[in-house]
Amino acid sequence: MDDALLKVALIGTRGVPARYGGFETAVEQIGSRLAYRGHRVIVFCRPPADGTSERPPSYKGMDLVHLPAMRRRSLETLSHTALSVINPVLRGVDSAILFNAANSPLLPVLRARRIPTATHVDGIEWKRAKWQGAGRYYYRAAEAVAVKLSDALIADARGIAEYYREEFGADTREIAYGAPVIDSPRTDKLAGIGLEPRRFHLVVARFEPENHILEIVEGYRRSGSLLPLVVAGAAPYSPDYTQSVHEAAGEADVRFIGSVWDQELLNQLYANCASYLHGHSVGGTNPSLLRASGAGAAVIAYDVVFNREVLDGNGLFFSDPDGVATALATVREDPRAAWGMGERLRADIGPRYDWDDVTDRYEELLRDLHRVGVTRLRSHPSGRRRGTN
Repeated sequence: MDDALLKVALIGTRGVPARYGGFETAVEQIGSRLAYRGHRVIVFCRPPADGTSERPPSYKGMDLVHLPAMRRRSLETLSHTALSVINPVLRGVDSAILFNAANSPLLPVLRARRIPTATHVDGIEWKRAKWQGAGRYYYRAAEAVAVKLSDALIADARGIAEYYREEFGADTREIAYGAPVIDSPRTDKLAGIGLEPRRFHLVVARFEPENHILEIVEGYRRSGSLLPLVVAGAAPYSPDYTQSVHEAAGEADVRFIGSVWDQELLNQLYANCASYLHGHSVGGTNPSLLRASGAGAAVIAYDVVFNREVLDGNGLFFSDPDGVATALATVREDPRAAWGMGERLRADIGPRYDWDDVTDRYEELLRDLHRVGVTRLRSHPSGRRRGTN
């Protein structure tokens, strides 16, 4: 059985091609490698946010199933996943990965269909500012359901694994994402948006409070930097926060370029910036940080355990606007030292965050799930919290 080819399903994301975030990147990178190894991989996809009508039946060897979703922040993920778990294409699936603990209330459907399932719990979602009141309560309850009903839990960072162990007494499979490494970066697309290599600072993030774009912009303005700050990203649910970020920029040279779908341009931005400022604080291992690290950027990151784990000493850190200003001053005073730090990071990141190794671990987990079935691959804690978070 260890050599048997599997029929597996990847459920709960926006699908592929990856155009949004970490889950989609993971599905594309892992799913395509599993398909190349001969497994049948089924990926459920939502309609693209950019309004395109493409619905390809397959992508990089993966079979795609396109299903609608309600266009409301609180219901989009769950409504799409609900249609996914009842879809007939899941008949005969050997094992599945359910992405996002928010989808855990649908685990009973997968168990009723005798599909052993691991839940990738993502970050500590209830701490995000966009979830208040009922939304925050739902995410905390969903974590407990994931702990109780999943056949395995996946954490993409040590800090997330520790959270579930301390909060629920639950074990997880700790499997991070991979990092693309860019050894010989190009520069040809920068001129098209008015940039020169090593002559700009960069932020790539969705406009959400826990990504600390506001603090970065305020710190940049205080730093008196002569290089522009390029902010790539959009705000699908946060118009008020976006307005506050724009207002914080004042007269400083902050250039908001929106979402960047051109992956080669994005690579060139990461690889040629004077520094990359990363404010993400609650989502575990972040693909943007891995991508910047693999491009050899001089990284200035928000000081949380997830970011320190990735950088492993090869980065600068901040926790407020003054910290941003201080880090930018450090880069300005000795840019070669900062770029040297980025080169060391790039050399270090590849072996630690390799997509082939990540796929090996997912394949092993999917085989374990199939072998054991819907029984007790791990001990199932009650789902009751024992911490005070």
